[in-house]
Amino acid sequence: MAAPGNSPIAIAFEGISGTDSIPTTVLLAGMLRTSEKVSDLMFSPGRPPQVEIHGQLTAVEIPGTKTLSADDTRRIAADLIGTNKQAINTLREQGSCDVSYGLPGLARFRVNIFIQRGSCAIVMRVIPTVIPTFSSLRLPGQLEEAANVRNGMILVTGGTGSGKSSTLAALIDRINIEHCYHVLTVEDPIEFLHRHKKSTVHQRELHSDAPNFTLALQAALRQAPHVIMVGEIRNRETLEILIEAAENGHLVLSSLNTVDASKTIERIICTFPATEQQSVRERLAKVFRYVIAQRLIPRSDGGGRVPVVEILKSNTRTRDCIEQGERPGRTLLDAIKASGNEGMQHFDGEIAKLVRSGLVDLETGLGFASNATVLGQELAR
Repeated sequence: MAAPGNSPIAIAFEGISGTDSIPTTVLLAGMLRTSEKVSDLMFSPGRPPQVEIHGQLTAVEIPGTKTLSADDTRRIAADLIGTNKQAINTLREQGSCDVSYGLPGLARFRVNIFIQRGSCAIVMRVIPTVIPTFSSLRLPGQLEEAANVRNGMILVTGGTGSGKSSTLAALIDRINIEHCYHVLTVEDPIEFLHRHKKSTVHQRELHSDAPNFTLALQAALRQAPHVIMVGEIRNRETLEILIEAAENGHLVLSSLNTVDASKTIERIICTFPATEQQSVRERLAKVFRYVIAQRLIPRSDGGGRVPVVEILKSNTRTRDCIEQGERPGRTLLDAIKASGNEGMQHFDGEIAKLVRSGLVDLETGLGFASNATVLGQELAR
């Protein structure tokens, strides 16, 4: 479906009509040409190919066809999977699979293929070929200090499409530039490709390089890494190994799909049985270094989205909140607000700055706020 107010984008394929005769590589390249801001490509039976730009889906017109058929999406899925037998088996057994795909010199993609109503649908996240920097992502300058953390755990959190992978890549790249470390990543699939710089970077992809996260992480502890990066924490077993790695002196980087810093800590604690939660609180309080939570908010001028970042750092007060649990007057949000001079910041405080500057309009800011009532009262003052 086209974005509100947007007309479908037409792609010219000289001498070609109909998706049956358009090679998948040509189709993908043409869709990428529609805009420099394409973040996702989507293929669904009964719909035209679609691109996502600034969070809005827009249809792409292809000569000779208005919509994709189930055969079209099945053929595209087969081209993307190629000879990856593990992905084929996962798709058959679990109904979805993740693969990586590249167009040399143009782009790489994180691809999810899934079955819906008995046919294939495909979502492709565009991964830039150039590793982003903190400045290009417009992240707060104080986050550059995170690259100098020697051990413990740094978590990047936020909803789907909030830029977690890009922030992790920027952190890894800064470490790679500044430190002579062994960096080991475990990803599903590999997204940004890191070259060796000062550090030596090894990247392992699930299914092709390792059968699962657990075995890959157990092996990682024997591979002498200074830094371990796991693309996403998906289960208790992975979390347990990462906490242990942080306790043993490694620097652990990973991501979680949580809405803010406080919910991130709550999610980790609640992953464990009630009988173990106090022990986990104590361990987590000792090893956590940063929780970096992200949201992308539409700009008022329609020129894309602006990142809003909440930063929770380890200090006496935040460690106490994690170890003892939050209570009135001693919450993580209270601790963040009281520690602005240490580089911490909270979502609603940053949104208020954007609204006051005119970069984000009031209605949008309130819609993305953690507490819209309190933010509205603050802005009214």
